[in-house]
Amino acid sequence: MKTKVTPESPDFLLPCACANIRRAARVVTRLYDQELSGSGLEATQFTIVMALSRTGEISQGHLGAFLGLDATTLSRSVKPLLREGWIRSRPGDDRREKLLDLTAEGLRQYKALLPKWERAQERLRHALTAEGWDRMQRTLADVSLAAALSQKAR
Repeated sequence: MKTKVTPESPDFLLPCACANIRRAARVVTRLYDQELSGSGLEATQFTIVMALSRTGEISQGHLGAFLGLDATTLSRSVKPLLREGWIRSRPGDDRREKLLDLTAEGLRQYKALLPKWERAQERLRHALTAEGWDRMQRTLADVSLAAALSQKAR
């Protein structure tokens, strides 16, 4: 009979980078979703609002690249934000291009939800050491860049 595998057991680390990263992403997303519950937004949508608060108006394609989202996933996540009036879309110079931007209501909602997001951040930061938190942030940025560069090399 196999031993039950838990996050504390040595067998918890899978031999596949994709599986480990996706598992971490699902667990971390659930943590943020817990804090955002009742807001009407999921962590994935909050991330879009947060990105737009930093970038200003940006093409949907560039936003997708910035967030590592494919066009279909981004479109599906953007729809409720457009419907609620948190973001706006307008055609770019090329009519096929869509430009996205945060509305005043979207910025207001973002600022109102920021304390919930900060609680999720603090819960995760508290579960790691300061060194572990910094290492995780740097490693994830490095992994994202390496994967993006590997895709372009094909």
